[in-house]
Formats: sequence, C-alpha cells, structure tokens
Amino acid sequence: MNDNQTGRSVRLRCCARRAAAAAALVLLVGMAPGRAAADSVTPAAFHPPLKADRILVLKAARKLELLRHGVVLKSFPIALGAHPVGPKHANGDGRTPEGSYYIDGRLAQSRYHLALHISYPNAADRAEAAAYHRDPGGDVMIHGLPAGYRGPKDPVRFYKDWTKGCISVGDTAIEQIWAAVDIGTPIEIRP
Repeated sequence: MNDNQTGRSVRLRCCARRAAAAAALVLLVGMAPGRAAADSVTPAAFHPPLKADRILVLKAARKLELLRHGVVLKSFPIALGAHPVGPKHANGDGRTPEGSYYIDGRLAQSRYHLALHISYPNAADRAEAAAYHRDPGGDVMIHGLPAGYRGPKDPVRFYKDWTKGCISVGDTAIEQIWAAVDIGTPIEIRP
C-alpha cells in the first residue's frame, strides 16, 4: 500500500467512526433521523461556562456589564455607595470609585453573599489622596446582598444606593459574575 492509499484508508475509518458516533447520539438523545444535531436541545452540562474578559460598570445607568471581546454577555442592576455621584476621594466618603482597576481577590466568606475584591486604590487614587493628606480607603468590592437580608434576592432594580462604596448586585447575579470572572479581569468604572 502506498502513502496515498494509507491516508485514504485512515480517512475512511475516521468517517465511519463519526457516522457511528452520530447514530449513537441519535439513540442517546432521541433525535429524529435526519434531524441536525444543532437543532436538538443540548443538556446544560454540555454548554461551556460564561467567561468574561472585562467588566464595565456604568454608575449613572446603575448597571454592571460582563463583556467578552467587546460584546456584552450579561447585564445586571447595581446599587452603589450612598453618595454615588463623583469618584471616591477618601475612606468613609460613601462613594464608589471611578477609573480602571482589576479583580484582585475572591471572598467566599464575607458579610455579603460572595464578594470580588477590586484593586482600588490604584496609583492615581493614592497620589490624589496623598496630595490632600487623606486615606484613600480600600476594600471596594462587587458583592451580593447582606447575610440575613429579607428583601428580594434578585432585584430587577435597586431603589436606593446603600453600600459604603462597593458595587452590590443580587445574589444570583453575584453567583453568575463569580463564575464568569477570573482574578486579573479588568474592570472599568465609569461615571
């Protein structure tokens, strides 16, 4: 047998195996013969998890967006610090920062339902605070609702900004964000 015949033989065996696998799939998931696999319902276990390469927070619109390659994968309503207009200047000012940061920690055990730590303060925040002899603060996070919270766990909208400067989402939302975001994921917080 020459090399062309050997290659053809291997290709034929691969095609036969693919056909057998397709037939087994028809039996396994109950697809009608002749129906395309893409038309069938695929169990959730076979869907890849949602993965974001960037987080965008739009303070004025009160929403957090998970993005991948510039496309919004999912959007969530948010609550901000009690004084939401303007960037954070100092510890205890009740403001949510504005600028470019990244996710630098994960807290499974916190006062809230899961928390992702944001790298605030960055170098610019520290320099501004130092110029005014202020402590820039820290511990800014994206988190779920407080333990023991008795309201809806997944609000469609927050009617009050109530955090100390963090970004709060519903409990199901933080679970989805937690699964979609890795340490090092950039986050941009816009006014």
